[in-house]
Amino acid sequence: QVRLVESGGGSVQVGGSLRLSCVASGSSASNIVRIMVWFRQAPGKEREAVAGIDSSRGGPTYYADSVKGRFTISREYAMNTMYLEMNSLKPEDTAMYYCASDPRDFWTRDNWTRDIYDHWGQGTQVTVSS
Repeated sequence: QVRLVESGGGSVQVGGSLRLSCVASGSSASNIVRIMVWFRQAPGKEREAVAGIDSSRGGPTYYADSVKGRFTISREYAMNTMYLEMNSLKPEDTAMYYCASDPRDFWTRDNWTRDIYDHWGQGTQVTVSS
């Protein structure tokens, strides 16, 4: 079993920064938690992937156009922890942010789709006010 727990959300003003964390735990975490991804879901909208990171150390990262240049995804492999550094936050970044994991090693187009993920955290709320 795998458990994903997000933290670090909060309320900030436009232009502010937040750092989200996602910790993976469980007896199968090392085998199952390979690709890790941050999704977000705003009220009334679909859940969308914003950033992802491959399983290999120093491996590629992936960003949605809406966050490219402002968000940075990283990973601490020894601690099974993933981070999302969010800078220059905008009101449209307001959403519940979720982490998800994929047991495959290499990113494909499918990883942008929420349907393939079996393991999710409970979410952490990010609110950006003007």
